[in-house]
Amino acid sequence: MKKILYFCFVCLLLGACTSSKELTSPDGHLTLFFDCDADNGTIRYAVARDSELVIDPSELGIIAREAVLTDRFRVTGIDHHSEDATWETVWGEERLIRDCHNAMTVHLLHQSGINMDIEFRLFNDGFAFRYIFPEQETKTLTVTDETSAYRFTQNAEAWSIPWRTEYYEGLWQKRPINGHMANTLDTLCSPITIEFADGSYGFVHEAALSDYPAQNLYVREGALRTYLTPWLQEPIKNEELKIKNEVKAYVETPFSTPWRMVILTKTLPELVASRIMLNLNEPCKIEDTSWIRPMKFMGIWWGMHIKTMTWEQGPIHGATTANMVRYLHFAKEHGIDAVLAEGWNLGWEDWKHFNFTTPYPDWDMDYLSRLADSLGVQIVGHNETGGNAADYEKDLDAIYSYHAGHGIHAIKTGYVAPIIRTTDGLQWNKGQSGVRHYRKVIETAAKYHIMIDNHEPVMPTGLQRTYPNLLTQEGVRGQEWNAWSTDGGSPCEHVTVLPFTRIMAGPVDYTPGVFHFENPVIPTTRVHSTLMNQLGLFVCFYSPLQMACDLPEHYMEHPDAFRFIEAVPCDWERSLLLDGKIGDFCVFARQERGSDNWYVGGITDEQAREIDIPLSFLNDQMVNDPYGEADRSTGGRLEMVNYKAVLYLDAEDANWQTRPYAYDIEERDVTASDTLHVRMAPGGGFAMEFKIADNNK
Repeated sequence: MKKILYFCFVCLLLGACTSSKELTSPDGHLTLFFDCDADNGTIRYAVARDSELVIDPSELGIIAREAVLTDRFRVTGIDHHSEDATWETVWGEERLIRDCHNAMTVHLLHQSGINMDIEFRLFNDGFAFRYIFPEQETKTLTVTDETSAYRFTQNAEAWSIPWRTEYYEGLWQKRPINGHMANTLDTLCSPITIEFADGSYGFVHEAALSDYPAQNLYVREGALRTYLTPWLQEPIKNEELKIKNEVKAYVETPFSTPWRMVILTKTLPELVASRIMLNLNEPCKIEDTSWIRPMKFMGIWWGMHIKTMTWEQGPIHGATTANMVRYLHFAKEHGIDAVLAEGWNLGWEDWKHFNFTTPYPDWDMDYLSRLADSLGVQIVGHNETGGNAADYEKDLDAIYSYHAGHGIHAIKTGYVAPIIRTTDGLQWNKGQSGVRHYRKVIETAAKYHIMIDNHEPVMPTGLQRTYPNLLTQEGVRGQEWNAWSTDGGSPCEHVTVLPFTRIMAGPVDYTPGVFHFENPVIPTTRVHSTLMNQLGLFVCFYSPLQMACDLPEHYMEHPDAFRFIEAVPCDWERSLLLDGKIGDFCVFARQERGSDNWYVGGITDEQAREIDIPLSFLNDQMVNDPYGEADRSTGGRLEMVNYKAVLYLDAEDANWQTRPYAYDIEERDVTASDTLHVRMAPGGGFAMEFKIADNNK
């Protein structure tokens, strides 16, 4: 009742101002209110769901050296429009995505004479806004701060990592974001995933980051606030940066900032199903996308992390011609699309002068490219810059021409340095200069029909819709930490957090698929999972460029389990979260693109779990329908279609610490009316494959 009364009070307050306007979601459940104060021109917004405020009136605005664009505004006009369209992805978790929203653009004139618009979009499952500077007399702005804030009305906890976490490779933790304790939090990386007191969920991130610094978030005075990654004006001398008057962005009008995006859903499956971020990005700019294709790959990589091989040339050099020949033939035999080789090129001795067109003497690029072509297996190139983005950018055309000339159309880039050297000097990788560099790489790669797997990236924001040759990115504490981390490896919980946090931002190159957990070189560190958990990751962790990371000989220790990796695709028609709890477990079902085949994967933390999995999704052939308008009573299929299921399960006595290789493989005949009861061991998981049985034909 208090919330309803307060909502009415806010409506009266905003309604008393002649400049206040509101926007309603297509289904009518969400309402966004905009207000420009009649006295001082302060701008703010609020959001309600079903007549209860979920976001109290919250600040808007940009601070620039030219003007403080937070107040002294007047509204010069307001436009409304709506959109309801469905578009097809080049690749993705769904083939078809519906974009249904109502929008409002507020045109503002500041007393300084600067024109600034704010565009709001309201979806059924959240909202977004961005600042737009149209063409005008003021040609440039030097942005020093952004005052966008989110005053959530409920008590809430958020999963997050600190903003200075190198390469985003941290363990996500849940902490309060309101109340007294929240003010002691470090500034957080975007995104954050929120669990509200009433059991609902939120996700705060940005979309379409292209020529602006990445957003970070901090809590002050009861609000979640924006902190933009700054430019570094001089070399770092200590850990403390000058906050006051930092330059965040150099803007030339006309210009639009990235979208500020908040997903609000009542359930976790609805949160995971949201496609607001992709809908906020521009449509594909690559006219011919026929050369862009998802694929599984393996590589000369894991051996370096477990110290049985080296990147640099020497007695146990990994990327040799002979070793690559072995990997290429293994990939061909087992239906793996491509092979990555790290350490093939000059420069690994000192990490200062990488040469991306000159191989080591023991690597015959001409011979290997011909062999790969004859086998129908691609080579994934590797370009580690050591953080020297400026030199890499200068030579991009020559580098990509060399790779394309050898039939290499996928490259894994790397920027291993806390601060990268861009054409603007030493900068944060997620500052405006770094963001510009990453976009330059993607655009240049597209000219040479090269797909990019970006490591040490800026956090994804949906740019893959516009440039689908950006297949995947790292930006995560990945599998390699389980080979050498001094803390012993990532805890079991880690992988049960990522689908609801980092992977909500976009595809992740986590590198699943370890089949041999012991490492005698570093015996104190290991993978904290069962073998079935590793299989489950191929379904639970989305990436259109999906790596099976282990050594060929390790896969042949368990060839029957490896068959799932051979079979599972990495491009999907539909994707569903069937069950889960952040930090505890998750179960995903995905339909293979262009097929009736379904794959299900589950993973758990250190706790064993027993769950029931209704198979009703097998009859659900509808397109992505986040608004629940399609009739799913029959799903467009006959009720009793027979499927042949292959189940990869933890054995009864499996345990990640003592019996990680204990598993069972079962075959069953099932229909959509069946329910499977599954036990996951501590640190365990499962994988399932469903194909329509021959007796239906």
